[in-house]
Amino acid sequence: MPRYALHIEYDGGPFCGWQRQSGGLLSVQGAVEQALARLEPKQHTIAAAGRTDAGVHATGQVAHADLTKNWDPFRLSGAINAHLRPHPVSITACARVADDFHARFSARERRYLFRLVTRRAPATHDRGLVWQVSHALDLAAMQAGAAHLIGLHDFTTFRSALCQSASPVKTLDEITITQHAYPNGTEYRFALRARSFLHNQVRSIVGTLERVGAGAWAPAQVATALHAQNRAACGPVCPPQGLYLKGVQYPNDPFKTA
Repeated sequence: MPRYALHIEYDGGPFCGWQRQSGGLLSVQGAVEQALARLEPKQHTIAAAGRTDAGVHATGQVAHADLTKNWDPFRLSGAINAHLRPHPVSITACARVADDFHARFSARERRYLFRLVTRRAPATHDRGLVWQVSHALDLAAMQAGAAHLIGLHDFTTFRSALCQSASPVKTLDEITITQHAYPNGTEYRFALRARSFLHNQVRSIVGTLERVGAGAWAPAQVATALHAQNRAACGPVCPPQGLYLKGVQYPNDPFKTA
């Protein structure tokens, strides 16, 4: 059976998350599998690089699917997209891959983006796509706090109690925080990069750094919280709507010639 890698973007707002759920809840995985079943009538099970939570978006999710027919990748992506309507999900690229390619286990790096907007007026065009707060934030303070999290650490403090990872020890390769102009406000973008992340790790980190930016925490308290290795030491977990799975890196980019 030929295997295909799918590069997927979606607005996570209408979905219960990536993973298919019982009870008829709408998931991104379920929407794509249903579209595939319209092309090849059978039960499909696809695997993804990251199981994003309800409300989390993606511009660079990757999944793989095993099909019966030898599809031209360009035609396959168009056919899936036709059956995904009207869901806010799109296959932006498709490639034939080796049988041992696995969207999750072959991945060598994952990149996330978090968008945080500060302004008093409610967001309209970005409603559901950013986390908005009304108070000002200190960029330098957040950058200083983030610096304590770079590298190999036990991230128990920043891990959901529901996390199924075998170990809380992860290497966080990058946290870059940048400031951007936004109509009548300011946008802060948090770019995080690691081989893999714990459940709710990014949202826990950003929620904690927001407290630093607001002046409620000193930057050094981030290190104290990290070393506590205690979930109770974490700052608030921020809402999901500002979070995007931005991209996944593999030893050989399956979409390089797609």
